[in-house]
Parts: sequence; structure tokens; C-alpha cells
Amino acid sequence: MRTAYGVETVRAAERELMARLPDGALMQRAAAGLAAACADLLGRVYGSRVVLLVGSGDNGGDALYAGARLARRGAGVTAVLLAPDRAHAGGLAALRRAGGRPVGLDAAEELIERADLVVDGIVGIGGKGGLRPDAAPLADAAARSGAAVVAVDLPSGVDADTGEVRGTAIRADLTVTFGTHKPGLLIDPAREYAGVVRLVDIGLAPEADAAELEALQHADMARLLPLPGAETDKYRRGVVGIAAGSSRYPGAAVLAVAGALRGGAGAVRYVGPAADAVIARFPETLVSDRGPKKAGRVQAWVVGPGAGDDAATVAEVLATDVPVLLDADGLRLADAGAVRDRGAPTLMTPHAGEAAALLGVAREEVEGARLASVRELARRYAATVLLKGSTTLVAPAGGTGAVRVNPTGTGWLATAGSGDVLSGLGGSLLAAGLPAVDAASVAAYLHGLSARFAADGAPLGAHDVAEGIPEAWRDVRG
Repeated sequence: MRTAYGVETVRAAERELMARLPDGALMQRAAAGLAAACADLLGRVYGSRVVLLVGSGDNGGDALYAGARLARRGAGVTAVLLAPDRAHAGGLAALRRAGGRPVGLDAAEELIERADLVVDGIVGIGGKGGLRPDAAPLADAAARSGAAVVAVDLPSGVDADTGEVRGTAIRADLTVTFGTHKPGLLIDPAREYAGVVRLVDIGLAPEADAAELEALQHADMARLLPLPGAETDKYRRGVVGIAAGSSRYPGAAVLAVAGALRGGAGAVRYVGPAADAVIARFPETLVSDRGPKKAGRVQAWVVGPGAGDDAATVAEVLATDVPVLLDADGLRLADAGAVRDRGAPTLMTPHAGEAAALLGVAREEVEGARLASVRELARRYAATVLLKGSTTLVAPAGGTGAVRVNPTGTGWLATAGSGDVLSGLGGSLLAAGLPAVDAASVAAYLHGLSARFAADGAPLGAHDVAEGIPEAWRDVRG
């Protein structure tokens, strides 16, 4: 599992470590890792042209010391000092001793145009808002150049804690981050600015329970997948109810059932007007036309995909005492008080537009502040929330504790019906006994992985995603 920590937690861990190390040792560790990453990216260091963009803080010091190491290996290193009187004195002296040279802003853009590598050491993890007016042209020049761009700890101009980008920011090909991941490196829109992220171990040891963000990996998924035992029958594996679809949107029901059948539960019950379409595609489905209350025993419900204006069914499902996954039209039709007052877990799965409607804000606000938005929804509805998107986030009910970010997403999932498959998959995992946070995390992970396998670089449909889930499941199991 990858964990990401907020700025204050990182600062506290740095202070604790520096108290036990010789003066300057921590910066030298960071600079060594940064220089090694730059050398790997360059391939041939000797004779290469390196431009350092150096701000006034320790971030600039890391860049200067790393530049000195590259200069000693034969690179031509020039440091553009944004605040010459406040540049890190030790780093600047080291660069000069190694043969590097400092310059002012006047020469920056021409140097960047000729560079093989640009190192962004303008602003550290404490920066807020976009780049200042004097630094913004450097970001534009780096983007226009053919140089590789390496960010020190975090691209300058992005918010380390939130992943927000409010103004001009550096777009990096590689971000070398120190000690631990920062939330902004894993969440869009900032993640798009970070490029490939390389973590350098410098000895930090923040408290595990202070993590702001978690990104689960294959090994974590393998431990969470519900597997049948020798004595298991279909009812012990869990039965998931699907209340979805309408005369206008029968396909939503079919796709939700498709996801559910591949999610680990032992049986799927379908309730709704699309029973003929469901049975025609999946004859193993148990169908009912008597509504959720009389459908038979289930361990979890999925309600909302393609439901149209059927508020009565949504209310009936919310009144049950089993876990409920609420999606699509169900999010619009659900009474907020009924969701908050439920005794059993609720998992909400909005995309950015639906989340914006629930929060009463513009879609752009949700997309620009994904972490804050998913936490606020989880707090406001007392529900676990899976916020779909380029970086899918899962916030635990109440909005406190670590938020999970899904690392397997792909742009090919932006296709009609893929969310219905995700709903069925997540509901099946709820029925199989996973807690809501785990069910959401596993569903998003398998869903994204399945899409990657099914697409293989080409467009795909939602049915392809459903059909690829078994392959994703086997891949996780190893």
C-alpha cells in the first residue's frame, strides 16, 4: 500500500529525524536521490545541459546540491536564481565549487530552450496557489522546450495537501519526492502535473494512522477478495439485490447485473421493469416483479442505475437493514435524511457532476477539489462515498480518516454504462461481506484493471469491462 501524508505531518517527521542527524545530512540524502533520478533520466550525464530553477527554500537547496553532483559528473549546470539574496547558501557554494554557475531571471528562457534537463526547485510542499508572476514564464518555457522536466518533491504551483491547481504550475515528466508520497501527487488535477513519481527513502517515519491518503496495490486487493471455502454455498457467499433499469434504460439493469454476477456474491436477485432483458442475457439471475420488500432475502442492495424517476423503489431499498449501494438516478432521488439515518452501511458512487449536484456547487469545483469534495459528501451523508473520475477516491463514512485513491483507472472507462457495471460489482462485494470502504476500493480497482485489459489501447464498451472482471480478479490473485 502506498500512503500519502499531509505537509504538517511530513514537517514534523522531518524535524524529528533532523534532530538525530548531523546538520545538513537530510538534505544531502534528498539531493543524492534527486541527482541519481536525474542521471537515470538523462542516460548520459557528461556533456548534458542542465538548468536548475531555484527558489528561496530548502526545495531550492535540494536542487542546488543535486546540480553540484551532476556537475561533478561532467554536466553543464546553470542555476536560475529566482531570489538571489535568499538562495540556499550551502547549496549555492557547492554548485560553484563543482563548476556550475548561477544566473538571474533575464537569461532563464533562452537557457531552458537549449536544456536537456530542467529541474524544478522553485517552491516546496508548503506552497499555496499557482506560481508567482515572475516564475510563471519559467513554467511556460519548460513546457515549450524539448527538455525533460524533473520536479523536486512536488511540481511547483500545485497544492501538496489537496491536489488542487489554482494557477500556473510546472508540468513535470518525473517528480522525485522524498520520504513519503504527498496527497497532491496521487490526486487529479495535480497528478497530471507530476508525471512519473519516484519515491526516495530519506528515513522519515511518520505515524501510520496520520496518513491522509492510501493507494492499495495488488497484494492489498488479494487479501480483501472474498473467496469461497469448501463448505460454502451460494447463500453463504451472499445474495445481492439489483433494483435498477426502466423501460427507457433497460441496459442499465443488464450491465449492473453483469457486474454483480462477477463480484463474488453467490446469487443475484433482480427487481425492476427490465426483467426480460436481464433474463435473456443472464438466465442465472433470480428475478421478481413484487418490489424489493418481497424479492426474497438479500445481503446487500444496489439501487439507482437507470431508475428514471422511480423514487418509491429507492426509498424502499433505503428503508432496509442491509448495506445499500446508491448510484446514478438513485443519488438524485434519495432523501438525504433517509440516507443519514440508516443503521446499515451506505455506499454512494457519484461522478463529478452528480457530486456537484449533491453539494450544490459547480462541476468544475468538484473536479478541481476532489479530495475536499469526497470528504464533504461522506460527512454530509454519513455514508461511504466513491467519487468516480480520473482518480477515483473512496472516503469513509463521516469523512474522517484516510481516503483511498484508486491507481488502476484509465480514460477508456469514460464510456456509457461503465458506472452501472461498477455499481453491480460493488454491491456484490458488499453482499459477500466486505465493509463499505473495502467493497468500494476493491470494486474500483478491479473495474479499472478490467478496463485496462479489455481496452488494450483501443476503445471498449461497458460490457467489455464486465466481461474482463474475471481476468482482473485472476491477475490480482496472482
